[in-house]
Amino acid sequence: MKEGNFLDRIMEFEQQLGSMHKQFRDLMGFVAEMTEKNNSLQLENHHLRKRLEEIDEQVQKSTKKQKQQGKRSHTIDVGEGVDNLARLYNEGFHVCNVHYGSSRKGEDCLFCLSFLNKQNV
Repeated sequence: MKEGNFLDRIMEFEQQLGSMHKQFRDLMGFVAEMTEKNNSLQLENHHLRKRLEEIDEQVQKSTKKQKQQGKRSHTIDVGEGVDNLARLYNEGFHVCNVHYGSSRKGEDCLFCLSFLNKQNV
């Protein structure tokens, strides 16, 4: 093997090592960033689960209390959108997904009534 060829190969090997070292540092930085994000997400997940458990306990206590009082639990709040749908129904239009927007012609629609009752319970 010639000496010049040998030195060229050593220099090429050194460049490859430098490139691999840079890639390794970049990879280590990425792993550190992902580890930090993972830890942050795990902590947030833990807090959210804890909060969810607290809310579940409150709902269970509320439900139990309402059952003891003999009242029905109304956990869904009727919003402005449902009020608007009820107003449209009373004005003579369908609000069900079957005939939405068409005129009822004075007749009651079981689909609409069923939909509105689901929204109010």
